[in-house]
Amino acid sequence: VQLQASGGGLVQAGGSLRLSCEASGSIHSIVAMGWYRQGPGNQRDLVARVSSDGSTSIADSVKGRFIVSRDNALNTIYLRMNSLKPEDTAVYYCNADLYYLSDYGGPIRLYDMWGQGTQVTVSS
Repeated sequence: VQLQASGGGLVQAGGSLRLSCEASGSIHSIVAMGWYRQGPGNQRDLVARVSSDGSTSIADSVKGRFIVSRDNALNTIYLRMNSLKPEDTAVYYCNADLYYLSDYGGPIRLYDMWGQGTQVTVSS
């Protein structure tokens, strides 16, 4: 099971980017997926998260600018980032809480699975 993130890049302030993260492999079900970010010298913080029931949580710092969505059929989460600011510059990490199918049968829960980060740089 792996999480593959894509969509980062360099953009000018005020611009937009869309990040995608696909969970692949022997997935039984996904409880929640989310995006975290870590700027230089900072801790990794939650940006947005969407649960299996569709409920979402968005960090106050990006509320009104970022939109998180999920395609359950594709096991993919998206983060649409609008009105980007230089302070949004960070490495963005995909995270998942999911069940996978082990070789020994029965779903096993991974509470805190991480994908590779994708760099988002916003120039002023």
